[in-house]
Amino acid sequence: MTGGFDDDILAAPSRRSAPPVVDAALGLVVEVRADGFCGDVVAATGAGVTLRDRKGRERNFAWREGAFMIDGAVVTLRRPVASGTTPPRRSAAGGVLADGPRRARVASPHRIWVEGLHDAELLEHVWGDELREIGVVVEPMHGADDLDLAVAAFDPGPERRLGVLLDHLVDGSKESRIAASIRRTHVLVTGHPFVDVWAGVRPRVVGLQAWPDVPRGVPFKQGLCEAVGMPLEGFWPRLRSAVDSFADLEPELVGAVERLIDFVAPPG
Repeated sequence: MTGGFDDDILAAPSRRSAPPVVDAALGLVVEVRADGFCGDVVAATGAGVTLRDRKGRERNFAWREGAFMIDGAVVTLRRPVASGTTPPRRSAAGGVLADGPRRARVASPHRIWVEGLHDAELLEHVWGDELREIGVVVEPMHGADDLDLAVAAFDPGPERRLGVLLDHLVDGSKESRIAASIRRTHVLVTGHPFVDVWAGVRPRVVGLQAWPDVPRGVPFKQGLCEAVGMPLEGFWPRLRSAVDSFADLEPELVGAVERLIDFVAPPG
């Protein structure tokens, strides 16, 4: 974590039109335009805003016009103005969150592992507030082929539970065999039937009736984008940002994630 606030994080912004002003609410995920640092807001003071990325690194940034982006759109962040009464905070997953100021929480020893970066980003987008409330970190595995060795190294136990979310967890699949090899008392493996987590998002959020069939042997993401006539680059941020709540996800994916969160959450 850096000590001071980066004052000159962006060259003078364009004056053609002022970017919208957004309150730097705790938990808001933003990207720094100057260097691409992305994280959620963990503090907002008179001096500036503190962001924490998914690896737990924190950096401070001074308030500056047009210095940040939310879902690809340029914004100006400001320190939220305190109000007398506020409605209950709800996450994108629909849960009511604890009232009062949110204090930094030491990460729990429990973990949730997912297959790739997009899976991790989607969980953060929808369930991020709940995960921060319980202090559980979601980590991408970038593949599950060596999962048995990774689980052994993690050394799960009653105070160190591990939840694993697998794509394409159906009978007879490679993933089903991997899941069978790592199941134990303090490890919960859940999954969804989709080849890729992209397909766990309901296609209606981007105006489609259904996701296209991708021929066997063609990388799913590439084949999907070719079928719908969209460039691969930039499609995932568009798809992820179109998700407003768990209602925009397929129930198989929602149920799998909810079971994992219940498994790693502290009692009570």
